[in-house]
Amino acid sequence: MKTLKGIHINLRPLEPEDLQFLYDSENDEINWKISGTQVPYSKFILKNYIENSSQDIYEAKQLRLIIEDKKTKEAIGMIDLFDLEPLHRRAGIGILILNQFRNKKFASEALHLLISYAFHYLNLHQLFANITTDNKNSIRLFEKFNFQLIGIKKDWVFYNKKFHNESTYQLIHSIERDHE
Repeated sequence: MKTLKGIHINLRPLEPEDLQFLYDSENDEINWKISGTQVPYSKFILKNYIENSSQDIYEAKQLRLIIEDKKTKEAIGMIDLFDLEPLHRRAGIGILILNQFRNKKFASEALHLLISYAFHYLNLHQLFANITTDNKNSIRLFEKFNFQLIGIKKDWVFYNKKFHNESTYQLIHSIERDHE
């Protein structure tokens, strides 16, 4: 699908070969603060997750795609649509880029591709992102794509032995914006 192919990266569905990548990513405690995970995932659980990832987005209410380096075919991150509400035409969006691939514009390209897919292919009206207020890189990334801060949830996320505020950002798609 051309919609999910970029200049430097592709977004692709999960494959059985992604088991070790998913296992390492999901069980890296550094990522737990953004995923809300508190216990490690087994390979068995993740294998089942991959096997069931072909479920229709409207049935599963979520979509996880691997961010793949176009040249090396290496998995460098993941990007998700979650909490899909077809009636209200909205979904959450989350992104994870492995540490060694950050600050190379991969996240920006992946977000651009997924926003385009969500609005033009899935016909969504809005996307939202929940970002802790100390995650300046993610805030800059989403603001670059015109996500607007709509609120702050106080003491919402607990990690590193203290509470952190979480910002909610929203991007509303309108046909008029497509023609600006």
